[in-house]
Amino acid sequence: MARVGYCEYRWRWRPRLFPHDNAGGLCEHRNTRPSSSILATTRLDRDRHRLNRPTSSPYNSSKRHPPPTRFAHERTAPFGSSKVSKKQDIPIVNHPEGSKGSIKRALISVSDKSGIAEFARELHRLGIEIISTGGTARLLEEAKVPVIEVSERTGFPAMMDGRLKTLHPKIHGGLLGRRDIDAEAMREHDIDDIDLLVVNLYPFASVIRRPDCDMATAIENIDIGGPAMLRAAAKNHAWVTVVVDSADYRRVLDELEEKGRVSDHTRFMLATRAFEHTAGYDAMIANYLGARAAASGHEEGEKEDGVERFPETVTLQYRMKQRMRYGENPHQKAAFYAGPGSIEATFANIATARQIQGKALSFNNIADTDAAWGCVNTFTEPACVIVKHANPCGVAIGADIKAAYERAFRTDPTSAFGGIIAFNRRLDEATAKEIVERQFAEVVIAPEVDADAAGIFGQKRDVRLMDGGGLPAEAAASAASMASSVEALESRWVDGGLLLQERDRRIIDASDLKVVTRRAPTEDQIRDLLFAWKVVRFVKSNAIVYCRDGMTIGVGAGQMSRVYSARIAAIKAEDEGLSVQGSVLASDAFFPFRDGIDAAAAVGVEAVIEPGGSMRDEEVIAAADEHGLAMVFTGVRHFRH
Repeated sequence: MARVGYCEYRWRWRPRLFPHDNAGGLCEHRNTRPSSSILATTRLDRDRHRLNRPTSSPYNSSKRHPPPTRFAHERTAPFGSSKVSKKQDIPIVNHPEGSKGSIKRALISVSDKSGIAEFARELHRLGIEIISTGGTARLLEEAKVPVIEVSERTGFPAMMDGRLKTLHPKIHGGLLGRRDIDAEAMREHDIDDIDLLVVNLYPFASVIRRPDCDMATAIENIDIGGPAMLRAAAKNHAWVTVVVDSADYRRVLDELEEKGRVSDHTRFMLATRAFEHTAGYDAMIANYLGARAAASGHEEGEKEDGVERFPETVTLQYRMKQRMRYGENPHQKAAFYAGPGSIEATFANIATARQIQGKALSFNNIADTDAAWGCVNTFTEPACVIVKHANPCGVAIGADIKAAYERAFRTDPTSAFGGIIAFNRRLDEATAKEIVERQFAEVVIAPEVDADAAGIFGQKRDVRLMDGGGLPAEAAASAASMASSVEALESRWVDGGLLLQERDRRIIDASDLKVVTRRAPTEDQIRDLLFAWKVVRFVKSNAIVYCRDGMTIGVGAGQMSRVYSARIAAIKAEDEGLSVQGSVLASDAFFPFRDGIDAAAAVGVEAVIEPGGSMRDEEVIAAADEHGLAMVFTGVRHFRH
């Protein structure tokens, strides 16, 4: 009859709290009932830990715990001593309910090795035997942590270039075995319990983002043994603790030190995360292969006019990053979720941007900041974009970002109040002072923020100051590497379905312009036309933008009639004392009638850029010639809804 140690607990009677909790009866009762909000809070803390993970040991905790007393024999003899007290000789048969969550053996096999040596060292200090594989085992040996190779336990070496290491009954039996029901089978086949599994998977997401990644490389980075072990351990979470995230190492150690076991609640939560982890991992693989299957065009009709078809199925997984006070309006509840792979992404995006100061970002803050960040990163020159309600109300380039900000602000100072300000260069002290003196802003975001600039905004604690963490060139390079990825697609939920499309990233240059009028634009006008064309892509349709000298003069957004957008843009310019005379006009789509050209000419516009393609193009071109305007067609439309 096997003998296992007694566990020390503060015994109290408690009812069963969860469907997965079989420990109703005598056990430790901390009088805390988990709820969905508690689980969500835990996850938010975990994500904050991940985003701000220190490079030093994760165990530099100010909270120090005395050496744990987990088993009765530890009170009378050192761990592992053959000297036992009389009390120890009383056997406990078939693992009582009270031993659930206790750990005597762990299997560790990780790709992300941050913090694993420290974690394993702490487990060893608690008397836990450690089994490991390959590179993880070598790292632990180098860190002087005693470790047993999986091959020693299974009797089979790693083979097939490492494809086969842990797929063995002695491993999966140790993870899946129910300590009460399956104890006899485990003894018969010499299968040892594995009470703790620490696994994270091959870095498939980061590998497929590499520009040089081919199909063979991607296939070799599909983990097989890892997901199998994770699913086994998570299924058997009544007995096994499974950890997929280094942010959870500290929690597991704290519970082992304080209580001698990992609680039912924590095991259930960690098992849920394990299934989320494997689901997301499989989704990435399916999306990657599905996109390439569609692109390969093996069957007739797989390609239409050379354009790649979308995969037949799309699976998306997003992880909660922030729970919000409310959504677009106070009566709507909301949360922000980070997209697949955003945490590992090497380029700047809103999900990875770091908030330096200010109140928590709201639903509208995030939506507007995303619009501003996307617009400003289309410029290679120092640029500033000010956004209000997802529409640019001022955009400018300049010799530096201070000059760009001053010019962008002049477009519409009234609308700029309470807006979002985005830059594509490091935010310096001089620009920060200019902003603070001129206006209130909800959010200010830049690729980098100087310490002096942060100090200036420290005087305005309500302003949300964001460090984007990347420059436009880096974002463009990463976007190009993701061009064929599902993550690069833009999505919109509708009742009963999901719309997916490629992001509107089409950039044109002077060589793409087709002059359709008798008068051709000057070189200065071409520069302004291309500037205006970049801006109009980010304005809600119907969109009209007036620009001059690398600065917006007036913006007309979101009107049902294009001519009204043209009139509104002129009115906005006049209200701010800006002359439209000599400016250029950009229209996100063709003019269906000549009235828009007539309205533009009436206020002094001298050149127009639009896609063309209207049934009345000849009428519109004739109107431009009649007014002496230069007009170019791009052949590209930029609707934005």
